[in-house]
Amino acid sequence: MHYPAELYRSSKRPCTDFPSLQYPFHDRTVIVTQCGRLCFGRRQINLNQVFAGQAVGVREVSDHVWLISFMHYDLGFFDDQCNRVECAPNPAFADNSEEGNVMR
Repeated sequence: MHYPAELYRSSKRPCTDFPSLQYPFHDRTVIVTQCGRLCFGRRQINLNQVFAGQAVGVREVSDHVWLISFMHYDLGFFDDQCNRVECAPNPAFADNSEEGNVMR
């Protein structure tokens, strides 16, 4: 029986960083703070600490309603009148009945 440290070998492949995230179709690109918040004007919106240090895209989809996206995923909508974030629909559970495929 061996301990994991006795068997570990570092990878020979170099680790490359991801390219910086850009959101050309959004109104703004905002960096999430270390505590997981978006600083949006004077407002601080709690998103999630998982996104700390990452860039997210913010786009106004209607009056006072903003879409928050990370990479190709829509995370949720922020209503700046009631300071509330709502989750976006999960694409894995979308109703694809037109194609005959319904994921449940």
